[in-house]
Amino acid sequence: MLSRTASELYWMARFLERAENTARMLDVTQTMSLMPLIDADNSELIAPLTITGTHEPFMARYKNVSMDNLLAFFGLDEENPSSIFSCIRMARDNAHSVRGKIPSEVWESINATWLEIKALRKKGISHTSAQAFLDWVKERSHLFRGATFGTIMRGDVLWFIRLGTFIERADNTARILDVKYQVIQEDEDSVREFYRWNALLRSVGAYESHQTLYKGLSRQSVAELLILRNEVPRSLRASLEEVEQLLALIEGNAGHEPRRLTTVLNANLRFGKIEEVFAEGVHQYLTRFLNDIGAIGQSIHRAYLEAL
Repeated sequence: MLSRTASELYWMARFLERAENTARMLDVTQTMSLMPLIDADNSELIAPLTITGTHEPFMARYKNVSMDNLLAFFGLDEENPSSIFSCIRMARDNAHSVRGKIPSEVWESINATWLEIKALRKKGISHTSAQAFLDWVKERSHLFRGATFGTIMRGDVLWFIRLGTFIERADNTARILDVKYQVIQEDEDSVREFYRWNALLRSVGAYESHQTLYKGLSRQSVAELLILRNEVPRSLRASLEEVEQLLALIEGNAGHEPRRLTTVLNANLRFGKIEEVFAEGVHQYLTRFLNDIGAIGQSIHRAYLEAL
C-alpha cells in the first residue's frame, strides 16, 4: 500500500473518532452546565477548551465562555480545526481520496454525514436542538464503524482505519480523564462530586460498565476503570491492546519501532496497579501516557505514512 493511501485511511478514521469524542464532551458539558451551582467557578465550561488546547483561539473570537459559544465553536465553526464540522469535512476529503479502496457503503456513510452537516450548519445549533445534534454525530460515527467493520475486506485498509480510531480514542480518553480529574479533585461538595464522576463516565460511554464492575463510585474506581480495565472499549488499556494487535497485522517490516513502543506501554497498563498510578499522581501518570501515545503516533507516521 502507498504511504499516502495509508495516511488518508488513518486520518479519515481519526477525524471521525475526534468528531464523536467532541460530541460526547459537549454532551456532558451541557448536562453539567444545567445543574444548579454545579459550575459556579466556570470550571466545567472551561474544561473542553483545556482538553483540546483551544482556550486562546476561543477567547480571541468569543467574548465569554458560555454554553452557546462552546456549541458554536466546537460544533459548526469552520475556522476551528477541532470543531465537529471541520473534522467531518477533513474525514470526507480523505475518504474521497481513497474511494477506490473503501466499499461504497463506507463512502456513502461519510458523504451523507458531510451533506447533512452542511445543511445543519445553515440552521445553526440552539439549546433546544443541541442534544439532537450531538446524538446525531454519535449515531453517524457508529454507522461509519459498523459499515467499516461489516464490509471492508480484512487487510491493511481495515487495519489502518482501525489504527487511526484507537490512537485517537486513547489520546482523547486520557485528556478527558486528566482534565476532569483535576476539576473534580478540587471539589469539596460531595453531591456535586458524585454528579461530576457520573458525567465523566457517561462522556466515554462507561457508566453502565462501572455499575456492573464496581459496587460504589469513587475516584479510584473511575480511574482504574478508564486506565487499567480492558473490559471498557474506551479505556486506555483496551485502546492500546487494539493498537498492538493491529500493528502486528500490518504487512511489512517498517513497523518495528511503533510496535516496540506500543508493546512497552501496553505492558505497563496490563500489569499496572491503580495504587501505583495514585502513588505517582494521576495527573503525572496521564501526562506521561499522553507523551507516550504521542510518540507512538509519530513513530507510526514515520514508519507508514511518510512518502519514501
